[in-house]
Amino acid sequence: MFLNNYETIYILKPDVTDNINLSLVNDYKSLIKQKGGKNILVQHRGRRHLSYNITHYYDGIYVQMNYQANGSLVKFLEKSMRFNNNIIRYLTVKSNILNNLNAY
Repeated sequence: MFLNNYETIYILKPDVTDNINLSLVNDYKSLIKQKGGKNILVQHRGRRHLSYNITHYYDGIYVQMNYQANGSLVKFLEKSMRFNNNIIRYLTVKSNILNNLNAY
């Protein structure tokens, strides 16, 4: 099975506590591992001001996840984020940065 490199960034509501933030990170890491994902790297980007308000929020807590997976896992992950009330936005992009660096 061929795995692509993906980067998912999600924005949490600014009133989310650290405990909820860490439990969400652990839940998504275990979900990716269960569905066959590999090389999971999670980075907390911290609280930032949003360019425009999203559902009356002007700040958000950014979390970035880089991992290798297939497309069905990404679809499942985004569906679980869609139904999470603590997440106000998410975005997943397919990144070929590592492949492009190896070509030079």
